[in-house]
Amino acid sequence: MKTLAVYCGASHGVNPLYTDAARLLAAALVEHNIGLVYGGGKVGLMGVIADEVLRMGGEASGVIPKALVEREVGHAGLTRLFVVKDMHERKAMMAELSDGFIAMPGGMGTLEELFEMLTWAQLGIHAKPIGLFNANGFWDGLVAFVRHQCEEGFVRPEHLGLMQVDADPRALVRRLQAR
Repeated sequence: MKTLAVYCGASHGVNPLYTDAARLLAAALVEHNIGLVYGGGKVGLMGVIADEVLRMGGEASGVIPKALVEREVGHAGLTRLFVVKDMHERKAMMAELSDGFIAMPGGMGTLEELFEMLTWAQLGIHAKPIGLFNANGFWDGLVAFVRHQCEEGFVRPEHLGLMQVDADPRALVRRLQAR
């Protein structure tokens, strides 16, 4: 595993623990010699994880749509920054550049990116591992809801295992490497 895409918020959230979590995940990536692929912004958790990976000597590649370069303040200090046409191209390029995916706490965009990768895995479009970094129990409700979907017959039981969930970023990275 050479690269992981990390989906996360363009804000910090209300709990400083999320900023700390971004730094911990950055450390786990660098310790395992895994490059970061992310949304290319320098704001919020996106900026924190990219800055920390770079500070620790790792590689950080950003993929940002042209329309968001100013809004998310595209990160100019990355190893590589790809400016693409739109969100569809961003997601496709991030998936192509990555050997797996981790969703950190984030908003609607994080959910949308996570669920697209889960759907692609479910459909057999890719077989890359997908993790939820469950900092501060952030993903507990989502995990419970997906189990509910399974109980109600909308998600197959074998697809529950598509999401590796862990509150320890080092353990999560190791789990994704083992898949």
